[in-house]
Amino acid sequence: MTYFQVQSLQETTIPYGEIQDFLFDMIQQEFGYGYIPDYHQDIQHIEDYYLKPAGNDFLLAVDNAHEKLIGTIGIRAYDKDFPLFKDIYHPHSTASIWRVFVSKSWRRKGVASTLVNIGEDFCHKKGYENIYLHTHRTVPGSLNFWLAQGYNITVDTKNEMGTVHMEKRLNNPVDREAAEKCEIYI
Repeated sequence: MTYFQVQSLQETTIPYGEIQDFLFDMIQQEFGYGYIPDYHQDIQHIEDYYLKPAGNDFLLAVDNAHEKLIGTIGIRAYDKDFPLFKDIYHPHSTASIWRVFVSKSWRRKGVASTLVNIGEDFCHKKGYENIYLHTHRTVPGSLNFWLAQGYNITVDTKNEMGTVHMEKRLNNPVDREAAEKCEIYI
């Protein structure tokens, strides 16, 4: 039996303000700081980053018993300009994962794995070939979690935040243009 459900930001009844509060609370807990404009534009403008672009989505894990937000994952076309990855990742072929957070009381119960699996399915259906993310060695368990999900380390910056860049190649991505032309008859 599943004690939580996954909803898209497009279909949830949870107010955006509550989602933003959850994200900022998690950032405070994990990293020890609050809102930083350069880092958190996607949270402040969640619709512009995750709803409006067709290749993007934001998923929420919701506790069935209390209808409370317990986890998140954001997926968007690769949109960073890290010099390390110039000419490697492109928005049409690479998705990026952001804002994977799970409430401490819900960890090690399959919430993050479920969000990642559904997120990867979304990426596959959208025709992405690769998924990029970065994580931090300073967040207990995060690097091991991503390695267990099949992600590979591309660059370990060894910086003060412990930033580790990772990627995963998707097998047989869907041809987006062909899929958009298809009609399904039931």
